Amino acid sequence: MNPIAIPLNISLNAGPTPTTPGGLNAALIAAVAATVPDYTANLPGSLIEDISSTDVGALVTIDQARIDAINSLSPYGANPYILAQQGVMYGIPQGQPSNTSVNVVFSGSVGYVIPAGFIVSDGSYQYTTQDAAVIGSGGSSLSVFAISSQSGSWTPLVGTVNQMVSSVAGGYTLTVTNPEAGTPGGDAETPESYRSRIFQAGQASGQGVTTMIKTALMAIPGVPAQLVSVVQSGSTLKVICGGGDPYQIALALFKSTINWAALAISVTGARNTSASIIEAPDTYTLTWISPPAQVVTLGATWKTQISGFTGGPQVDQLAAAALMAYINAIPVGQPINLLRMTAVFQGAVSSIITADQIDSLAFTVTINGSGATVVGGTSIIVGDAESYFTCAANAVTVVQG
Repeated sequence: MNPIAIPLNISLNAGPTPTTPGGLNAALIAAVAATVPDYTANLPGSLIEDISSTDVGALVTIDQARIDAINSLSPYGANPYILAQQGVMYGIPQGQPSNTSVNVVFSGSVGYVIPAGFIVSDGSYQYTTQDAAVIGSGGSSLSVFAISSQSGSWTPLVGTVNQMVSSVAGGYTLTVTNPEAGTPGGDAETPESYRSRIFQAGQASGQGVTTMIKTALMAIPGVPAQLVSVVQSGSTLKVICGGGDPYQIALALFKSTINWAALAISVTGARNTSASIIEAPDTYTLTWISPPAQVVTLGATWKTQISGFTGGPQVDQLAAAALMAYINAIPVGQPINLLRMTAVFQGAVSSIITADQIDSLAFTVTINGSGATVVGGTSIIVGDAESYFTCAANAVTVVQG
């Protein structure tokens, strides 16, 4: 007999729905009748009717099974096996949050990359690192989170995680330790908790390469957010980053860029900074731009028509601190905005004098000792596109005219 064609009913709102037993019976009879002319299955109490009823029962089960299979593709209704496979796609293994964990620090050959998944041990239990690390210029890595591959609850004591299970390439040295005690594992993660985390992972929106680079760089200790910039340079990207360990920066670029070898460099060669990291047996050199500082001297003169106003010294003090903070927070490559400085001035002194009581406010700005000019038709002062502004406390003068 030819296969029975049973359509799958799927609606936008309800999803897949089962075919009624009557519909399945009709499809069965039609399929048999197409092969056996004059087939009759509706005679009560007959053997044929008994067989067709039994077959319809089997079809109901089969039809429901295919609907359950479709519904299991959703985190809401996935069976344990499908749920685990979804976790593999998103990189979220079940039970990870509940296993014992510990933060470890590696030491050894500068520039050596420790990949995610590196296994260390305390002699009794093994722990797997969850992110890549690199040995910085000081001879150590940043702290790396590692999770036990075994379930259960115990406390890794300080300094006990000091054995390496994964191999280290010949010619390089590497040691590990845990500066702090680890965290005992909790109860096994429930399927409901795991299902929720899978659903969250599926909702996560993709992010661009530029956002990825900025996020990775800003996570490095010693890298101020305002000294990170990723700008388009022709068909490539120009990465500007100030501060931080150069090997940590190199690893961040290595992990977050698709083609790090094609990153643009500065035409001013002295600004280009490089560091080589080792993913044994290969060595990779990554280059980025270290932004130079532009030293700013700022003067502000303000006036008020309020007779006998005595709050001048307080205004000068509050405004000077706020203006210095504004200059030092300007992102690398961005201009000084006089309108923004006016708003900063007014906001800083609002408890002493209101904006409508300030009759005039004028600024003078020098950059690296030279007088700065405002771009025609605007209220901005543009500096070097690869540099950042810096202003010392004694470099801001605010006076009442």
